[in-house]
Amino acid sequence: MADIQIKGIAKNFGSYQALHSIDLDVKDQEFMVLLGASGCGKSTLLRIISGLESQSEGEIWIAGKRVDHLSPRDRGLAMVFQNYAVFPHLTVFENIAFGLRMQKLPENIIKERVERKAELMHITPQLQRYSGQLSGGQRQRVAVARALAMEPKVILMDEPLSNLDALLRMEMRAELKGILAASKTTTIYVTHDQVEAMSLADRISIMHEGHMVQSTDPVEVYRNPATRFVGSFIGNPPMNFLSAKPIDDGQWEVAGQTFAGPKTDRSIEFAIRPEDLVETPQGFEAEVRVVEPLGAHILATCEVDKQLFRAVLDNRSNVKSGDILSLMPQQKRIRWFDTETQQAIV
Repeated sequence: MADIQIKGIAKNFGSYQALHSIDLDVKDQEFMVLLGASGCGKSTLLRIISGLESQSEGEIWIAGKRVDHLSPRDRGLAMVFQNYAVFPHLTVFENIAFGLRMQKLPENIIKERVERKAELMHITPQLQRYSGQLSGGQRQRVAVARALAMEPKVILMDEPLSNLDALLRMEMRAELKGILAASKTTTIYVTHDQVEAMSLADRISIMHEGHMVQSTDPVEVYRNPATRFVGSFIGNPPMNFLSAKPIDDGQWEVAGQTFAGPKTDRSIEFAIRPEDLVETPQGFEAEVRVVEPLGAHILATCEVDKQLFRAVLDNRSNVKSGDILSLMPQQKRIRWFDTETQQAIV
């Protein structure tokens, strides 16, 4: 068992508070992704879990044992970095074997583990080469193989694919999830890339300004964002937001249309994803500003009620800049947010 409990973790750098009382449970063998914009605290949290950074408050537990007082080498985990950290003076074989030699394991066990992990990562032909002779993708595979060779209870990954080109990143994503699932390793993966997060994660934990704002499976994060920030951050293009005016109990006017919404006397905002709109004569009047053909669909950036508004249209549409569209949201896909607290209203 290698479940992880993060209990009330806070981190101060002088007067600046980078993390605000973070609580998170990661299940055994779960692939957890920490997602957020630069500066949100996700890498700081990962470094605290690894032992490379100390917390100001809180506790870290791994497999039922408190570990925040232990050195990184005694926590039973391995880490894969953004810059690969592959040793240029060592062959691929010796890079993968490095941690095993530090543990003074027998040579036959080292050889067996290195060859097994190299085969898993498809780098067996490169075992006698040096890192300078490898591509970026191959060096990343070496870094992952080195971590897996340690047979850790937990693997921590900090933006490990960000230095790869788009096609190689997509290939590595597909392989990585399968490999880590087969190794039955608990994984915490840090990224700012929402596509990476959505495709890899069993569960996504979204961070914003040092706070954990939502932690759930990718579909739930996408369909039911807990805060306005999550709705605006997850999705490409992001959610549309429009001002809502109260008409009657539970009735709201949005850009000239009436919708059933929450019964509240608070100021609220209407939200809808661009793909959850249909063209109909009874919809919002939307003036098209920019048209972007994106292959499978067309993205139309419009103006609705003097606010930016995006719509995903069928790729057979002949819409052009200056056209007036009539767009109606699918009622079941509408979300509402409190304008003061920024929280979703259920």
